[in-house]
Amino acid sequence: MNFPVKKFFSYYKPYLRLFLSILACAFIVSSTNLVFPLLVRYITKNVLEGDLSEALNEVYWIGGLMLVLVVIQNIGNFFVDYKGHEIGARMENDMRSELFSHMQKLSFSFYDKEKTGQLMSRVTNDLLLISELYHHGPEDYVKYFVRFIGAFFILFYINAQLTIAVFCFLPFLGSFALYFNKVLNRTIRKNKERIADVNAQVEDSLSGIRVVKSFANEQVEVENFNRANSRFLDSRKKTYKAEAYFYNGVEIFLQLITITVIIVGSANIINNSLDLADLITFLLYIGFMIEPIQKLTHMSTQFHEGITGFQRFMEIMNLMPEIGNKQSAITLSKVTGKIEFKQVSFRYEEYLENVLVNTSLQIQPGEYIAVVGPSGVGKTTLCSLIPRFYDVTDGELLVDGINVRDIDLNSLRNNIGIVQQDVYLFTGTVYENIRYGNQSANEEEIIEAAKHANAHDFIMKLPNGYHTEIGQRGVKLSGGQKQRLSIARVFLKNPPILILDEATSSLDNESESIVKEALEILAKGRTTIVIAHRLSTIRNAERIIVITGEGIVEQGNHNELLKNGGAYRKLYSRQFEVQV
Repeated sequence: MNFPVKKFFSYYKPYLRLFLSILACAFIVSSTNLVFPLLVRYITKNVLEGDLSEALNEVYWIGGLMLVLVVIQNIGNFFVDYKGHEIGARMENDMRSELFSHMQKLSFSFYDKEKTGQLMSRVTNDLLLISELYHHGPEDYVKYFVRFIGAFFILFYINAQLTIAVFCFLPFLGSFALYFNKVLNRTIRKNKERIADVNAQVEDSLSGIRVVKSFANEQVEVENFNRANSRFLDSRKKTYKAEAYFYNGVEIFLQLITITVIIVGSANIINNSLDLADLITFLLYIGFMIEPIQKLTHMSTQFHEGITGFQRFMEIMNLMPEIGNKQSAITLSKVTGKIEFKQVSFRYEEYLENVLVNTSLQIQPGEYIAVVGPSGVGKTTLCSLIPRFYDVTDGELLVDGINVRDIDLNSLRNNIGIVQQDVYLFTGTVYENIRYGNQSANEEEIIEAAKHANAHDFIMKLPNGYHTEIGQRGVKLSGGQKQRLSIARVFLKNPPILILDEATSSLDNESESIVKEALEILAKGRTTIVIAHRLSTIRNAERIIVITGEGIVEQGNHNELLKNGGAYRKLYSRQFEVQV
Protein backbone atom coordinates (compact mmCIF):
# COMPACT_ATOMS: atom_id res chain seq x y z
CA MET A 1 0.00 0.00 0.00
CA ASN A 2 1.37 3.42 -0.96
CA PHE A 3 1.79 5.55 2.12
CA PRO A 4 -0.91 8.28 2.20
CA VAL A 5 1.35 11.25 2.98
CA LYS A 6 -1.37 13.87 2.49
CA LYS A 7 -3.76 12.06 4.82
CA PHE A 8 -1.01 11.58 7.42
CA PHE A 9 -0.24 15.29 7.63
CA SER A 10 -3.90 16.34 7.43
CA TYR A 11 -4.32 15.61 11.16
CA TYR A 12 -1.99 18.53 11.95
CA LYS A 13 -4.32 20.99 10.21
CA PRO A 14 -6.66 21.82 13.16
CA TYR A 15 -3.59 22.52 15.34
CA LEU A 16 -1.34 24.11 12.71
CA ARG A 17 -0.55 27.31 14.65
CA LEU A 18 0.34 25.39 17.80
CA PHE A 19 2.33 22.89 15.75
CA LEU A 20 4.35 25.64 14.06
CA SER A 21 4.99 27.24 17.47
CA ILE A 22 6.38 23.92 18.73
CA LEU A 23 8.66 23.61 15.68
CA ALA A 24 9.82 27.22 16.16
CA CYS A 25 10.72 26.47 19.78
CA ALA A 26 12.52 23.28 18.73
CA PHE A 27 14.51 25.34 16.20
CA ILE A 28 15.45 27.94 18.86
CA VAL A 29 16.49 25.25 21.36
CA SER A 30 18.76 23.56 18.80
CA SER A 31 20.21 26.86 17.60
CA THR A 32 21.15 27.93 21.14
CA ASN A 33 22.87 24.56 21.62
CA LEU A 34 25.14 25.32 18.70
CA VAL A 35 26.35 28.54 20.37
CA PHE A 36 27.96 26.89 23.43
CA PRO A 37 30.98 25.28 21.67
CA LEU A 38 31.63 28.58 19.86
CA LEU A 39 31.68 30.38 23.22
CA VAL A 40 34.08 27.74 24.57
CA ARG A 41 36.30 28.22 21.47
CA TYR A 42 36.21 32.00 21.94
CA ILE A 43 37.27 31.70 25.61
CA THR A 44 40.13 29.27 24.93
CA LYS A 45 41.35 31.00 21.79
CA ASN A 46 40.79 34.69 22.50
CA VAL A 47 40.20 35.31 26.20
CA LEU A 48 42.65 32.91 27.84
CA GLU A 49 45.41 33.66 25.32
CA GLY A 50 45.00 37.45 25.68
CA ASP A 51 45.55 39.83 28.58
CA LEU A 52 44.56 37.73 31.63
CA SER A 53 44.09 40.84 33.80
CA GLU A 54 41.05 41.79 31.71
CA ALA A 55 39.97 38.20 30.98
CA LEU A 56 37.96 37.69 34.19
CA ASN A 57 35.27 40.26 33.33
CA GLU A 58 34.93 38.83 29.83
CA VAL A 59 34.59 35.31 31.24
CA TYR A 60 31.80 36.57 33.53
CA TRP A 61 30.00 38.20 30.62
CA ILE A 62 30.24 35.01 28.58
CA GLY A 63 29.07 33.01 31.62
CA GLY A 64 26.06 35.33 31.93
CA LEU A 65 25.29 34.84 28.24
CA MET A 66 25.46 31.06 28.75
CA LEU A 67 22.97 31.32 31.64
CA VAL A 68 20.59 33.34 29.44
CA LEU A 69 20.88 30.65 26.75
CA VAL A 70 20.19 27.95 29.37
CA VAL A 71 17.02 29.78 30.47
CA ILE A 72 15.88 30.11 26.85
CA GLN A 73 16.62 26.43 26.26
CA ASN A 74 14.68 25.27 29.30
CA ILE A 75 11.64 27.45 28.55
CA GLY A 76 11.70 26.17 24.96
CA ASN A 77 12.11 22.54 26.05
CA PHE A 78 9.23 22.88 28.53
CA PHE A 79 6.93 24.28 25.84
CA VAL A 80 7.98 21.63 23.31
CA ASP A 81 7.55 18.79 25.80
CA TYR A 82 4.22 19.95 27.29
CA LYS A 83 2.48 21.27 24.20
CA GLY A 84 4.02 18.60 21.98
CA HIS A 85 2.48 15.81 24.06
CA GLU A 86 -0.79 17.72 24.17
CA ILE A 87 -0.99 18.06 20.39
CA GLY A 88 -0.16 14.36 20.02
CA ALA A 89 -2.96 13.44 22.44
CA ARG A 90 -5.43 15.69 20.61
CA MET A 91 -4.60 14.13 17.26
CA GLU A 92 -4.85 10.65 18.74
CA ASN A 93 -8.27 11.59 20.12
CA ASP A 94 -9.39 12.86 16.70
CA MET A 95 -8.20 9.72 14.92
CA ARG A 96 -9.75 7.39 17.49
CA SER A 97 -13.11 9.16 17.13
CA GLU A 98 -12.85 9.02 13.34
CA LEU A 99 -11.91 5.34 13.36
CA PHE A 100 -14.68 4.34 15.77
CA SER A 101 -17.24 6.36 13.81
CA HIS A 102 -16.10 4.67 10.58
CA MET A 103 -16.32 1.24 12.19
CA GLN A 104 -19.94 1.95 13.08
CA LYS A 105 -20.68 2.39 9.37
CA LEU A 106 -19.08 -0.85 8.20
CA SER A 107 -21.36 -3.70 7.20
CA PHE A 108 -22.08 -6.97 9.01
CA SER A 109 -19.88 -8.82 6.51
CA PHE A 110 -16.84 -6.93 7.83
CA TYR A 111 -17.50 -8.03 11.41
CA ASP A 112 -18.17 -11.59 10.24
CA LYS A 113 -14.49 -11.77 9.22
CA GLU A 114 -12.73 -9.64 11.86
CA LYS A 115 -11.87 -10.49 15.46
CA THR A 116 -12.97 -8.02 18.12
CA GLY A 117 -9.60 -8.15 19.92
CA GLN A 118 -7.73 -7.23 16.73
CA LEU A 119 -10.04 -4.29 16.10
CA MET A 120 -9.55 -3.13 19.71
CA SER A 121 -5.79 -3.26 19.14
CA ARG A 122 -6.16 -0.86 16.20
CA VAL A 123 -8.30 1.54 18.21
CA THR A 124 -5.94 1.58 21.22
CA ASN A 125 -2.36 0.36 20.73
CA ASP A 126 -1.85 1.47 17.14
CA LEU A 127 -3.19 4.98 17.70
CA LEU A 128 -1.07 5.45 20.82
CA LEU A 129 2.06 4.71 18.78
CA ILE A 130 0.90 7.03 16.00
CA SER A 131 0.41 9.76 18.61
CA GLU A 132 4.00 9.35 19.78
CA LEU A 133 5.22 9.70 16.19
CA TYR A 134 3.05 12.77 15.59
CA HIS A 135 4.43 14.39 18.74
CA HIS A 136 8.10 13.39 18.72
CA GLY A 137 8.68 12.98 14.98
CA PRO A 138 8.63 16.53 13.55
CA GLU A 139 10.07 18.34 16.57
CA ASP A 140 12.90 15.81 17.00
CA TYR A 141 13.72 15.87 13.30
CA VAL A 142 13.82 19.71 13.37
CA LYS A 143 16.07 19.74 16.45
CA TYR A 144 18.48 17.16 15.14
CA PHE A 145 18.49 18.48 11.58
CA VAL A 146 19.38 21.99 12.81
CA ARG A 147 22.15 20.60 15.03
CA PHE A 148 23.55 18.42 12.26
CA ILE A 149 23.51 21.07 9.51
CA GLY A 150 24.65 23.81 11.87
CA ALA A 151 27.51 21.68 13.14
CA PHE A 152 28.51 20.76 9.59
CA PHE A 153 28.89 24.40 8.47
CA ILE A 154 30.75 25.39 11.63
CA LEU A 155 33.09 22.41 11.26
CA PHE A 156 33.65 23.21 7.60
CA TYR A 157 34.55 26.76 8.63
CA ILE A 158 37.02 25.50 11.25
CA ASN A 159 38.70 22.86 9.04
CA ALA A 160 37.29 21.85 5.66
CA GLN A 161 39.69 18.94 5.13
CA LEU A 162 38.84 17.26 8.43
CA THR A 163 35.11 17.82 7.86
CA ILE A 164 35.26 16.14 4.44
CA ALA A 165 37.12 13.18 5.97
CA VAL A 166 34.30 12.78 8.50
CA PHE A 167 31.60 12.97 5.85
CA CYS A 168 33.19 10.17 3.80
CA PHE A 169 31.64 7.76 6.32
CA LEU A 170 28.08 9.06 5.85
CA PRO A 171 27.18 7.29 2.53
CA PHE A 172 28.09 3.94 4.09
CA LEU A 173 26.18 4.80 7.25
CA GLY A 174 23.14 5.85 5.18
CA SER A 175 23.11 2.62 3.14
CA PHE A 176 23.45 0.53 6.30
CA ALA A 177 20.58 2.42 7.96
CA LEU A 178 18.27 2.10 4.93
CA TYR A 179 18.75 -1.67 4.76
CA PHE A 180 18.00 -2.27 8.42
CA ASN A 181 15.11 0.19 8.36
CA LYS A 182 13.37 -2.12 5.88
CA VAL A 183 14.08 -5.14 8.08
CA LEU A 184 12.75 -3.33 11.14
CA ASN A 185 9.62 -2.25 9.29
CA ARG A 186 8.78 -5.88 8.44
CA THR A 187 9.40 -7.17 11.96
CA ILE A 188 7.46 -4.35 13.62
CA ARG A 189 4.46 -4.96 11.37
CA LYS A 190 4.58 -8.63 12.33
CA ASN A 191 4.67 -7.55 15.99
CA LYS A 192 1.43 -5.60 15.44
CA GLU A 193 -0.28 -8.61 13.95
CA ARG A 194 0.92 -10.91 16.74
CA ILE A 195 -0.14 -8.64 19.62
CA ALA A 196 -3.51 -8.23 17.90
CA ASP A 197 -3.81 -12.04 17.93
CA VAL A 198 -3.01 -12.01 21.66
CA ASN A 199 -5.70 -9.37 22.25
CA ALA A 200 -8.20 -11.39 20.24
CA GLN A 201 -7.40 -14.52 22.27
CA VAL A 202 -7.83 -12.66 25.57
CA GLU A 203 -11.08 -11.01 24.45
CA ASP A 204 -12.49 -14.32 23.20
CA SER A 205 -11.53 -16.26 26.31
CA LEU A 206 -12.69 -13.69 28.87
CA SER A 207 -15.97 -13.05 27.02
CA GLY A 208 -16.70 -16.76 27.20
CA ILE A 209 -15.30 -17.32 30.69
CA ARG A 210 -18.53 -18.97 31.91
CA VAL A 211 -18.38 -21.51 29.09
CA VAL A 212 -14.68 -22.06 29.81
CA LYS A 213 -15.35 -22.79 33.48
CA SER A 214 -18.45 -24.88 32.81
CA PHE A 215 -16.33 -27.24 30.68
CA ALA A 216 -13.36 -27.00 33.08
CA ASN A 217 -11.26 -25.92 30.12
CA GLU A 218 -9.16 -23.27 31.86
CA GLN A 219 -5.96 -25.15 30.94
CA VAL A 220 -7.03 -25.31 27.28
CA GLU A 221 -7.46 -21.54 27.24
CA VAL A 222 -4.09 -21.06 28.94
CA GLU A 223 -2.45 -23.24 26.29
CA ASN A 224 -4.18 -21.33 23.47
CA PHE A 225 -3.08 -18.04 25.00
CA ASN A 226 0.48 -19.29 25.50
CA ARG A 227 0.70 -20.27 21.82
CA ALA A 228 -0.38 -16.79 20.72
CA ASN A 229 1.87 -15.20 23.33
CA SER A 230 4.85 -17.32 22.21
CA ARG A 231 4.35 -16.27 18.59
CA PHE A 232 4.39 -12.66 19.75
CA LEU A 233 7.59 -13.32 21.73
CA ASP A 234 9.26 -14.92 18.68
CA SER A 235 8.29 -11.90 16.59
CA ARG A 236 9.71 -9.50 19.19
CA LYS A 237 12.96 -11.48 19.41
CA LYS A 238 13.44 -11.01 15.67
CA THR A 239 12.80 -7.29 16.09
CA TYR A 240 15.31 -7.00 18.92
CA LYS A 241 17.89 -8.94 16.91
CA ALA A 242 17.45 -6.55 13.95
CA GLU A 243 17.62 -3.56 16.35
CA ALA A 244 20.84 -4.89 17.91
CA TYR A 245 22.49 -5.22 14.50
CA PHE A 246 21.23 -1.81 13.50
CA TYR A 247 22.11 0.19 16.62
CA ASN A 248 25.50 -1.45 17.14
CA GLY A 249 26.39 -1.05 13.47
CA VAL A 250 25.58 2.66 13.67
CA GLU A 251 27.59 2.92 16.89
CA ILE A 252 30.63 1.41 15.13
CA PHE A 253 30.41 4.01 12.36
CA LEU A 254 30.14 6.81 14.93
CA GLN A 255 33.13 5.54 16.88
CA LEU A 256 35.15 5.35 13.64
CA ILE A 257 34.22 8.99 12.95
CA THR A 258 35.43 10.04 16.43
CA ILE A 259 38.69 8.12 16.02
CA THR A 260 39.23 9.68 12.59
CA VAL A 261 38.77 13.19 14.04
CA ILE A 262 41.23 12.51 16.88
CA ILE A 263 43.93 10.98 14.62
CA VAL A 264 43.60 13.39 11.69
CA GLY A 265 43.15 16.38 14.01
CA SER A 266 46.23 15.46 16.06
CA ALA A 267 48.25 15.07 12.84
CA ASN A 268 47.11 18.55 11.73
CA ILE A 269 48.20 20.04 15.09
CA ILE A 270 51.63 18.44 14.63
CA ASN A 271 51.75 19.93 11.10
CA ASN A 272 50.65 23.33 12.50
CA SER A 273 47.49 23.40 10.30
CA LEU A 274 45.18 23.19 13.33
CA ASP A 275 45.50 24.46 16.89
CA LEU A 276 44.38 22.74 20.10
CA ALA A 277 41.41 25.10 20.65
CA ASP A 278 40.05 24.25 17.20
CA LEU A 279 40.49 20.50 17.82
CA ILE A 280 38.59 20.78 21.13
CA THR A 281 35.82 22.73 19.36
CA PHE A 282 35.83 20.22 16.53
CA LEU A 283 35.35 17.32 18.98
CA LEU A 284 32.50 19.17 20.71
CA TYR A 285 30.75 19.72 17.39
CA ILE A 286 31.38 16.13 16.34
CA GLY A 287 29.37 15.29 19.45
CA PHE A 288 26.65 17.56 18.13
CA MET A 289 26.73 15.68 14.81
CA ILE A 290 26.93 12.22 16.34
CA GLU A 291 24.07 12.81 18.83
CA PRO A 292 21.47 13.49 16.07
CA ILE A 293 22.58 10.37 14.21
CA GLN A 294 22.36 8.30 17.41
CA LYS A 295 18.99 9.75 18.36
CA LEU A 296 17.56 9.34 14.88
CA THR A 297 18.66 5.71 14.69
CA HIS A 298 17.04 5.02 18.05
CA MET A 299 13.96 6.91 16.83
CA SER A 300 13.71 4.58 13.85
CA THR A 301 11.79 2.02 15.93
CA GLN A 302 9.33 4.68 17.03
CA PHE A 303 9.09 5.91 13.44
CA HIS A 304 8.37 2.47 12.04
CA GLU A 305 5.90 1.63 14.81
CA GLY A 306 4.05 4.88 14.13
CA ILE A 307 4.08 4.43 10.34
CA THR A 308 3.00 0.80 10.62
CA GLY A 309 0.24 1.82 13.03
CA PHE A 310 -0.94 4.50 10.58
CA GLN A 311 -0.97 2.00 7.70
CA ARG A 312 -3.11 -0.35 9.80
CA PHE A 313 -5.35 2.59 10.70
CA MET A 314 -5.77 3.43 7.01
CA GLU A 315 -6.53 -0.20 6.13
CA ILE A 316 -9.77 0.20 8.11
CA MET A 317 -10.45 3.80 7.02
CA ASN A 318 -10.11 2.82 3.35
CA LEU A 319 -12.78 0.14 3.68
CA MET A 320 -16.10 1.26 2.31
CA PRO A 321 -19.37 -0.11 3.74
CA GLU A 322 -20.77 -2.76 1.43
CA ILE A 323 -24.25 -1.52 2.30
CA GLY A 324 -24.97 2.20 2.10
CA ASN A 325 -27.49 4.80 1.03
CA LYS A 326 -28.16 5.97 -2.48
CA GLN A 327 -28.07 9.73 -2.96
CA SER A 328 -31.79 9.62 -3.72
CA ALA A 329 -32.62 7.33 -0.77
CA ILE A 330 -36.24 7.52 0.38
CA THR A 331 -37.24 8.23 3.98
CA LEU A 332 -40.15 6.03 5.05
CA SER A 333 -43.24 7.55 6.60
CA LYS A 334 -46.44 5.89 7.90
CA VAL A 335 -45.09 2.38 7.31
CA THR A 336 -47.83 -0.24 6.97
CA GLY A 337 -45.44 -3.18 7.17
CA LYS A 338 -46.02 -4.94 3.86
CA ILE A 339 -42.98 -7.07 2.94
CA GLU A 340 -42.36 -8.84 -0.35
CA PHE A 341 -39.54 -11.12 -1.47
CA LYS A 342 -39.36 -11.40 -5.28
CA GLN A 343 -37.20 -14.25 -6.58
CA VAL A 344 -34.60 -13.51 -3.89
CA SER A 345 -31.30 -15.40 -3.86
CA PHE A 346 -28.50 -14.82 -1.37
CA ARG A 347 -25.00 -16.06 -0.55
CA TYR A 348 -22.59 -14.70 2.05
CA GLU A 349 -19.51 -14.79 -0.19
CA GLU A 350 -18.96 -15.14 -3.93
CA TYR A 351 -17.25 -18.51 -3.46
CA LEU A 352 -20.00 -19.93 -1.21
CA GLU A 353 -23.23 -21.66 -2.23
CA ASN A 354 -26.54 -19.79 -2.11
CA VAL A 355 -28.37 -19.92 1.20
CA LEU A 356 -31.58 -18.77 -0.46
CA VAL A 357 -32.50 -19.51 -4.10
CA ASN A 358 -35.30 -17.77 -6.02
CA THR A 359 -37.35 -17.27 -2.85
CA SER A 360 -40.66 -15.44 -3.20
CA LEU A 361 -42.89 -14.48 -0.27
CA GLN A 362 -45.51 -11.85 0.52
CA ILE A 363 -46.29 -10.69 4.05
CA GLN A 364 -49.31 -8.45 4.47
CA PRO A 365 -49.45 -5.41 6.80
CA GLY A 366 -50.11 -6.49 10.39
CA GLU A 367 -49.81 -10.19 9.54
CA TYR A 368 -48.34 -12.55 12.15
CA ILE A 369 -46.28 -15.24 10.43
CA ALA A 370 -43.85 -17.88 11.62
CA VAL A 371 -40.82 -19.24 9.77
CA VAL A 372 -39.82 -22.82 10.64
CA GLY A 373 -37.48 -25.44 9.27
CA PRO A 374 -34.30 -27.40 10.02
CA SER A 375 -31.18 -25.59 11.17
CA GLY A 376 -29.05 -23.99 8.47
CA VAL A 377 -31.72 -23.57 5.78
CA GLY A 378 -31.73 -19.76 5.88
CA LYS A 379 -34.48 -18.75 8.33
CA THR A 380 -32.37 -16.11 10.11
CA THR A 381 -30.77 -15.09 6.81
CA LEU A 382 -34.22 -14.44 5.33
CA CYS A 383 -35.04 -12.04 8.18
CA SER A 384 -31.59 -10.41 8.16
CA LEU A 385 -32.21 -9.23 4.61
CA ILE A 386 -35.22 -7.12 5.63
CA PRO A 387 -33.25 -4.50 7.65
CA ARG A 388 -30.41 -4.82 5.08
CA PHE A 389 -27.88 -6.36 7.39
CA TYR A 390 -26.95 -8.01 4.10
CA ASP A 391 -28.06 -7.20 0.56
CA VAL A 392 -29.78 -9.77 -1.63
CA THR A 393 -27.55 -11.32 -4.28
CA ASP A 394 -30.36 -11.53 -6.84
CA GLY A 395 -34.00 -10.54 -6.93
CA GLU A 396 -35.82 -7.80 -5.01
CA LEU A 397 -36.94 -7.21 -1.45
CA LEU A 398 -39.69 -4.61 -0.98
CA VAL A 399 -41.06 -2.86 2.10
CA ASP A 400 -44.35 -1.06 1.48
CA GLY A 401 -43.72 -1.58 -2.22
CA ILE A 402 -40.29 0.13 -2.17
CA ASN A 403 -37.05 -1.73 -2.86
CA VAL A 404 -35.04 -1.70 0.39
CA ARG A 405 -31.97 -0.58 -1.59
CA ASP A 406 -33.83 2.67 -2.32
CA ILE A 407 -34.72 3.33 1.33
CA ASP A 408 -32.56 5.37 3.72
CA LEU A 409 -30.86 2.82 6.02
CA ASN A 410 -31.68 4.63 9.28
CA SER A 411 -35.26 5.11 8.15
CA LEU A 412 -35.58 1.41 7.28
CA ARG A 413 -34.03 0.12 10.50
CA ASN A 414 -35.92 2.58 12.70
CA ASN A 415 -39.11 0.92 11.49
CA ILE A 416 -37.96 -2.61 12.33
CA GLY A 417 -37.68 -4.08 15.81
CA ILE A 418 -35.65 -7.24 16.44
CA VAL A 419 -35.72 -9.53 19.48
CA GLN A 420 -33.07 -12.23 19.28
CA GLN A 421 -32.32 -15.41 21.18
CA ASP A 422 -28.87 -14.15 22.14
CA VAL A 423 -29.74 -10.96 23.99
CA TYR A 424 -27.07 -8.26 24.07
CA LEU A 425 -27.28 -5.81 26.95
CA PHE A 426 -24.75 -3.03 27.43
CA THR A 427 -22.75 -2.37 30.55
CA GLY A 428 -24.75 0.16 32.55
CA THR A 429 -28.14 0.39 34.24
CA VAL A 430 -31.53 -1.14 33.48
CA TYR A 431 -32.77 2.36 32.63
CA GLU A 432 -29.97 2.98 30.11
CA ASN A 433 -30.51 -0.38 28.40
CA ILE A 434 -34.24 0.13 27.91
CA ARG A 435 -33.69 3.73 26.79
CA TYR A 436 -31.39 2.41 24.06
CA GLY A 437 -34.56 1.72 22.07
CA ASN A 438 -35.40 5.42 21.95
CA GLN A 439 -32.81 7.92 23.17
CA SER A 440 -35.38 10.70 23.42
CA ALA A 441 -37.75 8.74 25.70
CA ASN A 442 -38.54 10.10 29.16
CA GLU A 443 -38.70 8.11 32.39
CA GLU A 444 -42.47 7.65 32.21
CA GLU A 445 -42.24 6.13 28.73
CA ILE A 446 -39.42 3.82 29.82
CA ILE A 447 -41.43 2.53 32.77
CA GLU A 448 -44.48 2.03 30.54
CA ALA A 449 -42.38 0.01 28.07
CA ALA A 450 -41.06 -2.13 30.94
CA LYS A 451 -44.62 -2.80 32.14
CA HIS A 452 -45.70 -3.92 28.66
CA ALA A 453 -42.70 -6.27 28.60
CA ASN A 454 -43.62 -7.80 31.99
CA ALA A 455 -40.32 -6.43 33.33
CA HIS A 456 -41.43 -3.69 35.74
CA ASP A 457 -42.08 -5.96 38.73
CA PHE A 458 -38.68 -7.69 38.71
CA ILE A 459 -36.93 -4.36 38.02
CA MET A 460 -38.48 -2.82 41.13
CA LYS A 461 -37.11 -5.71 43.21
CA LEU A 462 -33.54 -4.96 42.10
CA PRO A 463 -31.33 -3.09 44.63
CA ASN A 464 -31.63 0.27 42.85
CA GLY A 465 -34.64 -0.38 40.65
CA TYR A 466 -34.22 1.07 37.17
CA HIS A 467 -30.82 2.47 38.13
CA THR A 468 -29.32 -0.91 39.04
CA GLU A 469 -26.04 -1.73 37.31
CA ILE A 470 -26.48 -5.01 35.43
CA GLY A 471 -22.82 -5.80 34.60
CA GLN A 472 -21.25 -6.64 31.25
CA ARG A 473 -23.86 -8.14 28.90
CA GLY A 474 -26.36 -8.16 31.79
CA VAL A 475 -24.46 -10.84 33.68
CA LYS A 476 -26.33 -10.04 36.93
CA LEU A 477 -29.71 -10.92 35.37
CA SER A 478 -31.34 -14.24 34.48
CA GLY A 479 -32.00 -15.21 30.87
CA GLY A 480 -35.69 -14.40 31.16
CA GLN A 481 -34.99 -11.02 32.77
CA LYS A 482 -32.53 -10.09 30.03
CA GLN A 483 -35.00 -11.10 27.37
CA ARG A 484 -37.74 -8.96 28.93
CA LEU A 485 -35.41 -5.94 28.95
CA SER A 486 -34.71 -6.48 25.26
CA ILE A 487 -38.47 -6.64 24.62
CA ALA A 488 -38.98 -3.43 26.63
CA ARG A 489 -36.34 -1.83 24.44
CA VAL A 490 -38.33 -2.74 21.32
CA PHE A 491 -41.59 -1.57 22.94
CA LEU A 492 -39.94 1.80 23.44
CA LYS A 493 -38.84 1.86 19.81
CA ASN A 494 -42.42 1.06 18.75
CA PRO A 495 -41.66 -0.19 15.20
CA PRO A 496 -44.36 -1.26 12.72
CA ILE A 497 -42.33 -4.35 11.70
CA LEU A 498 -41.19 -6.90 14.28
CA ILE A 499 -38.76 -9.81 13.88
CA LEU A 500 -38.53 -12.39 16.69
CA ASP A 501 -35.54 -14.67 16.14
CA GLU A 502 -36.08 -17.72 18.39
CA ALA A 503 -36.65 -15.28 21.24
CA THR A 504 -37.80 -17.91 23.76
CA SER A 505 -35.91 -21.04 22.71
CA SER A 506 -33.25 -20.80 25.43
CA LEU A 507 -35.59 -20.05 28.34
CA ASP A 508 -37.08 -22.33 30.99
CA ASN A 509 -40.83 -22.98 30.94
CA GLU A 510 -41.72 -20.31 33.50
CA SER A 511 -39.59 -17.62 31.85
CA GLU A 512 -40.85 -18.67 28.42
CA SER A 513 -44.44 -18.22 29.53
CA ILE A 514 -43.79 -14.69 30.85
CA VAL A 515 -41.74 -13.68 27.80
CA LYS A 516 -44.24 -15.22 25.40
CA GLU A 517 -47.02 -13.15 26.96
CA ALA A 518 -44.91 -9.99 26.56
CA LEU A 519 -44.17 -10.86 22.93
CA GLU A 520 -47.85 -11.37 22.16
CA ILE A 521 -48.59 -7.89 23.52
CA LEU A 522 -45.66 -6.50 21.52
CA ALA A 523 -46.84 -8.15 18.28
CA LYS A 524 -50.34 -6.64 18.33
CA GLY A 525 -50.91 -4.32 15.39
CA ARG A 526 -47.48 -4.98 13.87
CA THR A 527 -46.23 -7.03 10.97
CA THR A 528 -44.55 -9.84 12.89
CA ILE A 529 -42.14 -12.52 11.69
CA VAL A 530 -41.28 -15.23 14.21
CA ILE A 531 -38.39 -17.60 13.65
CA ALA A 532 -39.29 -20.56 15.82
CA HIS A 533 -37.52 -23.69 16.98
CA ARG A 534 -40.21 -24.74 19.43
CA LEU A 535 -43.22 -25.35 17.22
CA SER A 536 -45.54 -25.19 20.24
CA THR A 537 -44.91 -21.43 20.42
CA ILE A 538 -46.27 -20.65 16.95
CA ARG A 539 -49.50 -22.65 16.78
CA ASN A 540 -51.52 -19.44 16.76
CA ALA A 541 -49.59 -17.85 13.90
CA GLU A 542 -51.82 -16.68 11.05
CA ARG A 543 -49.45 -18.31 8.60
CA ILE A 544 -46.51 -20.66 8.99
CA ILE A 545 -43.77 -20.65 6.34
CA VAL A 546 -41.84 -23.93 6.12
CA ILE A 547 -38.31 -23.66 4.69
CA THR A 548 -36.05 -26.59 3.82
CA GLY A 549 -32.91 -26.90 1.73
CA GLU A 550 -35.16 -26.64 -1.32
CA GLY A 551 -36.58 -23.25 -0.23
CA ILE A 552 -40.16 -22.51 0.85
CA VAL A 553 -42.00 -25.80 0.57
CA GLU A 554 -45.21 -25.16 2.54
CA GLN A 555 -47.40 -22.32 3.79
CA GLY A 556 -50.53 -22.35 5.93
CA ASN A 557 -51.76 -22.31 9.50
CA HIS A 558 -50.93 -24.98 12.06
CA ASN A 559 -53.96 -27.19 11.45
CA GLU A 560 -53.76 -26.94 7.66
CA LEU A 561 -50.12 -27.96 7.60
CA LEU A 562 -50.69 -30.91 9.91
CA LYS A 563 -53.47 -32.15 7.63
CA ASN A 564 -51.21 -31.83 4.56
CA GLY A 565 -48.82 -34.39 6.04
CA GLY A 566 -45.79 -32.67 4.55
CA ALA A 567 -42.56 -31.20 5.93
CA TYR A 568 -44.27 -29.35 8.79
CA ARG A 569 -46.01 -32.50 10.04
CA LYS A 570 -42.67 -34.36 10.01
CA LEU A 571 -40.99 -31.56 11.99
CA TYR A 572 -43.87 -31.49 14.46
CA SER A 573 -43.96 -35.26 14.87
CA ARG A 574 -40.19 -35.45 15.35
CA GLN A 575 -40.27 -32.72 17.99
CA PHE A 576 -43.07 -34.19 20.06
CA GLU A 577 -42.26 -37.84 19.28
CA VAL A 578 -45.87 -38.71 18.67
CA GLN A 579 -47.90 -39.70 15.63
CA VAL A 580 -50.27 -36.89 14.74
